[in-house]
Amino acid sequence: MRPPPFQLERFFAAHEFNTRYKLSSSDCESWTIEELIAFEPAAEQALKDLWLGYTESTGAPGLRHEIARIYQHIADDQVLVHTGAEEAIWTYMNALLNAGDHVIVQTPCYQSLLQVPLHIGCDVTRWQMTYDGGWDLHLADLEKAIRPETRLVVMNSPHNPTGHQMTRSFQRQAIELAKRFGARVFFDEVYRELEHDQSDRLPAGCDLYDRATSLGVMSKTYGLPGLRIGWIATQDAETYQAMAELKDYTTMCNSAPSEFLAELALRRRNTLAQRNLRIIRENLARLDVFFARHADRFEWQRPIAGPIALPKLRLHADADTFCLEVIRKASVMLVPGSLFSAPGHIRIGFGRRNLPEALEAFETAMMEI
Repeated sequence: MRPPPFQLERFFAAHEFNTRYKLSSSDCESWTIEELIAFEPAAEQALKDLWLGYTESTGAPGLRHEIARIYQHIADDQVLVHTGAEEAIWTYMNALLNAGDHVIVQTPCYQSLLQVPLHIGCDVTRWQMTYDGGWDLHLADLEKAIRPETRLVVMNSPHNPTGHQMTRSFQRQAIELAKRFGARVFFDEVYRELEHDQSDRLPAGCDLYDRATSLGVMSKTYGLPGLRIGWIATQDAETYQAMAELKDYTTMCNSAPSEFLAELALRRRNTLAQRNLRIIRENLARLDVFFARHADRFEWQRPIAGPIALPKLRLHADADTFCLEVIRKASVMLVPGSLFSAPGHIRIGFGRRNLPEALEAFETAMMEI
């Protein structure tokens, strides 16, 4: 049985490359190959000399080493490289879960975090964030949902699509709850290192709990989605082995040029992340002004981390129609919150340099709707 359509990706397929401005993009400003190899004088020749044979199924040793350096308690052989974060999510869920397993998923969320366990036949409880002029997540709701047979808790912080960030105390208490019931934890951390205030950065989940798995990717913080490189990091040998065996049935191994460039980029990961953080902070200031000017139309809660936010529409109850009208009138792509089970909201992406032009086009179209 096939899973239902991935609604967000179908929306992107229809509009991402047919609109001039992507005002709902979830990634940050990208880099060119020329910009990357300029970081290291010998990189250009090394790329030209790269052997295009099969690569190691777990990921190139040098790349796994650079990924492991992101964490505090992860060794190179506890990193498993995938083709993007989506493959890692699919592999994790299918390697660890069976029909009937109880799974708790923080929502709203990236659709596959919820839909893959549902498709497997799991008993899924939504750990629902609340909205009251701003987004929040409550530990008491997790305490009510978790039970002795809970197999997995899925968490996401920094959060897509709201820009919410857990506190350190909240994160540790949530992990302790999972530990108490013997549940594994899957941490979607693809926006880690994009905290607007570095003091808000959380420890990686895989560093705090030996049955936790952290998800990372080159696409978001580092602005390199075209490399299609993601990974999981875990101290859980059973999880690692099960995923490695299942990956043999998916991509098997990754692109050699992509792994080469990802390794190079991660050697300069602070430089890449800081460039995108500068863009995010500058654009956030612009969004503060924009939403203050249009407070009659939107409820704006400033996000804490990442390049995305989920403001609420005041004057337009049907966000889906509103977004399609903006696409039609201004060639500005907006994503409706219904694609994250958050109707009445829209996702704004502000990790790219052309946000001022996109906002101008959006504002012109909005005044006509």
